[in-house]
Amino acid sequence: MSPFRSSTGLYENVAAFLCYLFAFVGGVVFLLIERRSRFVLFHALQSVILFAGLMVFHAAAGFLPIIGVIVGMLLSLLSLVLWIVLMLAALQGKWLKLPWIGEFAERQLNRM
Repeated sequence: MSPFRSSTGLYENVAAFLCYLFAFVGGVVFLLIERRSRFVLFHALQSVILFAGLMVFHAAAGFLPIIGVIVGMLLSLLSLVLWIVLMLAALQGKWLKLPWIGEFAERQLNRM
């Protein structure tokens, strides 16, 4: 358990975990209420960007004839794997930065 508490009163790793547990919505909520913890804000922003992108690609896959079903299933599997890995990393207090998305989230966090 992380010894540091976020401005929400939750431990940082628990708050970051919740950003992923509730995917896009959890990230948005913590972006709105978190005031102090860069760890929580990073995971909230990464969650929003990742899951919003996955939703868009999943919706776009529905318009692909024939291979859309296969692409959709692969995206669903990728989403599940990322969801589990990111939740576990957040609970362990790790700054697991995804390629491109994590770097973008970190740059945005530096602007805040």
